[in-house]
Amino acid sequence: MRTIYQLYFCCLCIIGLGSFVDGQEVKDSVYHLQQVNLNHSKPLELIAPQTLEGATLTRLNSHTVADALRYFSGVQLKDYGGVGGLKTVDVRSMGSQHVGVYYDGIQLGNAQNGVVDLGKYSLDDLESISLYNGQKSNIFQSAKDYASASSIYLQSKKPVFESKNYNLTVRYKTGSIQLINPSARFEYKISDKISTSISTEYVKSDGEYKFRVIKRNADNSIAHDTTAIRKDGQIEAKRFEVGFYGQHGTLNWNVKGYSYLSDRGIPAAIIRNGFDAKGQTLTDKNYFAQGSIQKKWGKFESRINLKYAHDFTHYVDTVSSIKTQNKYTQQEFYFSSAHYYKIQSNWDMNVAYDFQYNQLDATLKNFSYPQRYTQLVALATTYQFKRLKLQGSILGSFVREQVEMNTSAPDKTVWTPTIIGSYQPLNTKEFYINAFYKRVFRMPTFNDLYYTNIGYSNLKPEYTNQYNLGLDYTWKKLGRLHYLNAKLDAYYNEVEDKIIAAPNGSMFRWMMMNLGKVQIKGADVKLQGAFDVRKLVLKTTLNYTYQQAQDYTSPNRSYYKDQIPYVPVHSGSFVMNSTYKTWGFNYSFLYVGERYDANQNNNKYNYIKPWFTHDLSIQKSFELKNIRLNGSFEVNNIMNKYYDIVLNYPMPGRQFKLIISAYL
Repeated sequence: MRTIYQLYFCCLCIIGLGSFVDGQEVKDSVYHLQQVNLNHSKPLELIAPQTLEGATLTRLNSHTVADALRYFSGVQLKDYGGVGGLKTVDVRSMGSQHVGVYYDGIQLGNAQNGVVDLGKYSLDDLESISLYNGQKSNIFQSAKDYASASSIYLQSKKPVFESKNYNLTVRYKTGSIQLINPSARFEYKISDKISTSISTEYVKSDGEYKFRVIKRNADNSIAHDTTAIRKDGQIEAKRFEVGFYGQHGTLNWNVKGYSYLSDRGIPAAIIRNGFDAKGQTLTDKNYFAQGSIQKKWGKFESRINLKYAHDFTHYVDTVSSIKTQNKYTQQEFYFSSAHYYKIQSNWDMNVAYDFQYNQLDATLKNFSYPQRYTQLVALATTYQFKRLKLQGSILGSFVREQVEMNTSAPDKTVWTPTIIGSYQPLNTKEFYINAFYKRVFRMPTFNDLYYTNIGYSNLKPEYTNQYNLGLDYTWKKLGRLHYLNAKLDAYYNEVEDKIIAAPNGSMFRWMMMNLGKVQIKGADVKLQGAFDVRKLVLKTTLNYTYQQAQDYTSPNRSYYKDQIPYVPVHSGSFVMNSTYKTWGFNYSFLYVGERYDANQNNNKYNYIKPWFTHDLSIQKSFELKNIRLNGSFEVNNIMNKYYDIVLNYPMPGRQFKLIISAYL
């Protein structure tokens, strides 16, 4: 460990402080950011991400990050139903714990279970959402950014002022499922160099909606077909954010405070005729404060990030035969220091060091009260030779744990490499061949290691190997066609020492084990374009994903080489945005193919039917004196399709939503 500290401080002294990297212009579209000619001040970028931003993000009939991510290729959403149901994502079938989620460049963490509930994060304050497979190919980043198999970046809106020193946005949403959702955002220009923003939101819903239940006999004939009411989906939540932003020459900084308070029911699985409320509730109190400072000096550039997070969860079950009231408290402290140096116009490097401390307390008998100390060191370099760009990085992960009782997990020291390449065969064409290899390790969560009667402290980390080969071609300015982009990615992933839960003597005692091995072969296809017909502008995006994710744990198992649970072989989406003067129209279509719900044979007993939805929205903008108004009417699931994303957790049918926004 002493060597790590020496390396870090030597790099800090040698590199010093550096400055702000010019940001790319934000455009109103859904697209892959294309590679551009490089200048001397920007780090080399290799592979473009999938991105949603601007007005397109607003019009997607999506109001949480989880909803919007459904329109990215290679993403599977797990949604347990309703406004307040848990929502997580899985990218390329490697598991939700392998997806890093970053808010303004700093990771959102959950050491307890390793997943982030993306239903908590509203789109109202976001400028863009980006998804990177492998990792961000701009090397100027923290060591954490190198540590995930895929990464989601949420970029919040930054204040922009024109003719006045303040902006105010007031928005009100109402609709089906008794939804009440007002929000407001205020931006103020304190001085020419400092500005601030304050944002607040309130969400309330009774969570009740109709769903269809079809029970079949052994011969597949219908035993009964009925419509029931979903219970336990109520939610009341409050979100508050405040941010400060400063720019002083080549020095940039920002500070953000965030809080999310919610009381919600936990939707139970609908099994047999169990339609009544189960009485399980969850109280969340999530707080974090984070800041970033970035400075440039000549060819040097440095960024320091700090974060403190405090999360409280109270789970209550007063209805089941075993009454439960469990409380969990997590604390996290995070420090990151990244230092970038442009050696030559075509060669740059980055050195980063991160430190993270996690602690978990719980009101459980014989709980271990774990503490985790994580240090990450990353070294990366990018080199461009004519039309060939290469990047290599290596990440060192050093994990040490302490517990107050029971046995702690052994220390971990792991080195994982990444290699990325991009080649432009034709100098005059926007055609790129991309490829990468990445190895990732994931530490078991606190629940995996220490949950009473379940955790196993000697669990091995999960390892993944990722291989990707992609083609990216863009046509521009073809008559009325503004651009047309075609992208194809073929990939192969392996997950080793997969962590699973298995019964230990009875169904009431479980243990965590390293048993699984999964191989994933897949392809993502994306077509997108924009064209105009007189004053009508149309933008379209078509996604298709093919995935063969098979269980290779043991040849002796009957489900050997079967498709793993909840991964469809075929899935896709289509989005069309159109604008005409002050009118806007959006249509979107989602399709998820057949899946299986259990780690058993792919047979009719575990079969989940395909599902699809159609969504429509129409917007109208107009001005009233000095106030700009926007009205939007949305219809989700137009065909009133009854479906489950997670088996026995029915999703809502047809829904309506009315949104009124005022900009002052």
